[in-house]
Amino acid sequence: MKVGIVGCGLIGGKRAAALAGDHRVVATYDLVPERAKALASRYKAEAAASLDELVAKSDAVVVATTNDQLVPVTLTAVRAGKHVVVEKPAARNAAELEPVAKSAADKGVVVKVGYNHRFHPAAQKAKEILAAGSAGDIMFIRGRYGHGGRVGYDKEWRADAARSGGGELIDQGVHLIDLSRFFLGAEFTDVQGRVETYFWNMPVDDNAFMILGTERKQVAHLQVSCTEWKNLFSLEIYARYAKLHWEGLGGSYGPERLCHYPMTPEMGPPDAVIYEYAPADRSWALEWADFARAVAAGTRPSGDVVDALAALRIVDKLYGRV
Repeated sequence: MKVGIVGCGLIGGKRAAALAGDHRVVATYDLVPERAKALASRYKAEAAASLDELVAKSDAVVVATTNDQLVPVTLTAVRAGKHVVVEKPAARNAAELEPVAKSAADKGVVVKVGYNHRFHPAAQKAKEILAAGSAGDIMFIRGRYGHGGRVGYDKEWRADAARSGGGELIDQGVHLIDLSRFFLGAEFTDVQGRVETYFWNMPVDDNAFMILGTERKQVAHLQVSCTEWKNLFSLEIYARYAKLHWEGLGGSYGPERLCHYPMTPEMGPPDAVIYEYAPADRSWALEWADFARAVAAGTRPSGDVVDALAALRIVDKLYGRV
C-alpha cells in the first residue's frame, strides 16, 4: 500500500518505520510543515500541502495527531475510501467515534486503532498459553501502568481537556482496558472507579482507579498514573490453574518479560517459567502486519474501531459523561 502519515511527531515516525515489504510512505502532512518535510525526506516521500492532497495520494492513512484531530482526519480518509490506522484512543469520547465506525462499515474499509500493546511478545505469549487451555479460565486481572510526567507536563496538550478528552485515564488507561478485554474475550458490564488529580496543576486526571466486571463475575482491577515517578508496567492474569505476570515494555519501563507460574498438583509455591524478550520493540511492525493482512483479506484486525468504542464507553462512564 501507498501510505500517508498525518502527524509527523514521535508516533508518526514510529508508524513510518514499521512499514515493511511493498508498503511505503508516499506522503506526509503536519500542521508544522517542517516536521512533515523532515519525515518525508527520510522516506523519499512528498510533504503534502493539505490533508486532501495526502489522502488522494494514499491507499492507507496513518493518523497520529492530538486527540481532537483524530476523528476529523480519520473521517476524511474513510469517506474517501481509504483504510486507516488511527492512534488510540481514536476519539475524545464514544459519541465522537461512532460516525467513524458507521462510515467504515458503509465504505468497506478497515480502521485499525493503535493498540500496539496487544502485539508485544509477552502479550502474544500469554495469549498462546491461555489458548492452550492448561491454565484454565481467567478469574481476574490486576494491572498497573504509569509514568512520572516531566517539567511542564501540566501545560502540554494532554492537560487541555478540549484537545485530549481527559487525562491519564484516556491516555494510558485505555491500553489497560483494551488488554483486559483482549485477554478475557468478554465485555465489561459493571464499571466502577474513581478519577483524581493529586499532583499536577491541570483540569484533567493524573490518576485513575478501575474495577471492571464481566457477566461471569471476572474482574479487572486497574490503575493508571502520571505520578508514578519511576515508569511502570505490570499486568497479572490470574487463571484457575496458573498465574501469568507481564512486566516491562522495554526502555524506561524496564526489560519486558513474562513469568508463567503453573499450579502443581500438590499446590504450594509454583515453579516459574520465565520468558525474557529483546529490548527492540517490534510491536509496531507486528501491528502493521496485522492491519495489512486485514486489508488484504477483508477481515477485522486485532484492535479496531469496535474495540476502541468499547474502551471509550468505559472511559465515558468513569468520567461521568453517561
